[in-house]
Amino acid sequence: MTETGLAKLPPVRVLDAPDAAMLDALLRQEATPFVIRGLVRDWPLVQAGLESDRAARAYLLAHARDREFVFSSAQPDAGGRLFYDADMAVNFRMGKAKLPEIFAGFDTARGQDAAQVPTVYLGSVDMHEFFYGLADANPMPLGSRIPLASLWIGNASRIAAHNDFPDNFACCAAGRRRFTLFPPDQFANLYLGPIDITPAGRPISMVDFAAPDFTTYPRFRDALATAQVAELEPGDALFIPSLWYHHVEGLSDFNILVNYWWRDTPRYLGQPHNALHHAIMTIRDLPEEERAIWQAMFDHYVFSGGEAARAHLPEKGRGVLAPLDAQTAQRLHHFLLRSLSL
Repeated sequence: MTETGLAKLPPVRVLDAPDAAMLDALLRQEATPFVIRGLVRDWPLVQAGLESDRAARAYLLAHARDREFVFSSAQPDAGGRLFYDADMAVNFRMGKAKLPEIFAGFDTARGQDAAQVPTVYLGSVDMHEFFYGLADANPMPLGSRIPLASLWIGNASRIAAHNDFPDNFACCAAGRRRFTLFPPDQFANLYLGPIDITPAGRPISMVDFAAPDFTTYPRFRDALATAQVAELEPGDALFIPSLWYHHVEGLSDFNILVNYWWRDTPRYLGQPHNALHHAIMTIRDLPEEERAIWQAMFDHYVFSGGEAARAHLPEKGRGVLAPLDAQTAQRLHHFLLRSLSL
């Protein structure tokens, strides 16, 4: 059994990227997760973490901007699991403080019984907005991609399985991380929670990976049949393709992850989950026969790619039925804003 309480799962495949060109090629070609061992081991941040947790914190403090950082904190009885309470409210509170104040709490907790230490978690901290020169000192050659670079900092934690729309390249900078990954089609077998009440914006699996309840969540066994595990040491990197589900554990007393998000599709296409919310509001609760009609229309206009819906129209008269560009997407965006405000 692993520390998650799950039977041993197959590891994510390990690939090599000896230079930036090879890394770029892998990120373009590969459609499933992979690990690159030691990719960022030479980063000064990684080297500081290998020296000690205190050295890693000192390194970040040396680059931190003088501003408040948002953090989450949970009571020791949460066991590091940032999740829901019995009333389906989140089981942690949010706060703001300067980074030296937050890190002073980690120093105070050193040597204490882990069962008595609250979970403290700084998630998705923008690397450029909150730090001076940190990205330049710890570079990631991602070619023409323009990623959002973020830090995830905390003590031992368990983050429920969820997915993200952008591609994700995650680098373990300090401590150890374990990712349990599932293909995108496993969403039903992961028993996701509500899509509008979430700990961090994405629906999460309700299954406790440390003690899976297969009576309540029987199809989770099917999800496990597709799962892979990536164990990351300092300097290792993991590629998580868009929409792959991942359960994330910070296994050490102090952990730092640096991740890079990007999408290959244009930003003007917007966020698909907004369409899901709108469809729930407007279609889901219609009578069954009406839902069937709308399902067929969505297939015709959207999921088929829309070729049949526009083929009979003159090219100049296809409007938003033609493949979108920035201008038509903006026009459609404004139309939706007006219609939603009525």
